[in-house]
Amino acid sequence: MAETHVAESVWSGGVSPFGVSWRKLMMWIFIITDGLLFAGLLAGYGFLRLASPTWPDRSEVFYIPFIAFMTFVLITSSATMGTAVGAARQGDRRWIVRGLALTILGGLTFLGCQAYEWTHLIQEGARLYTNPWGVPHFTACFFVLTGFHGSHVFSGVIILTVTLIRTLLGKATPEGVEVAGLYWHFVDLVWVFIFTLFYLL
Repeated sequence: MAETHVAESVWSGGVSPFGVSWRKLMMWIFIITDGLLFAGLLAGYGFLRLASPTWPDRSEVFYIPFIAFMTFVLITSSATMGTAVGAARQGDRRWIVRGLALTILGGLTFLGCQAYEWTHLIQEGARLYTNPWGVPHFTACFFVLTGFHGSHVFSGVIILTVTLIRTLLGKATPEGVEVAGLYWHFVDLVWVFIFTLFYLL
């Protein structure tokens, strides 16, 4: 009977029934819904590719070692973000600042590489509906997938910059750094799927 009373008090409102703060819970809900959106985009890409009689050889369109470097930068930035989160839990502001600064640098490097890649393909004649490789859907998928992900990376850099400023001002909380880290790890994980399914397979 006592357990029932406790359960009712927990689920009746005012407290988190899952034992997490509302900020972290909202971030997880966002990650799940946004992950489903990316899954839908990748599924749509898979359908278009299977429905097309031919598909360009990505090694002839992209310089795969360059894309691999972009992937390495983003994965490394996930490690530096993990360092910042760990430092936040220990209250080490110096390492929080270092971890966030390195993560921001990694995000900016990735965006710079992506801008270079887009510019190169556009100069070769790639557009949303036409391209020199004969499959119109190919570049449409490329621009939508990488552009949507790039917008997430850009948003993440802004979030991390705000978190860094708050840390320097002594206003950031360990949970705030962790929530920013959850978003950044999600962005990195999505890119691993895009890199594997679009560029390699």
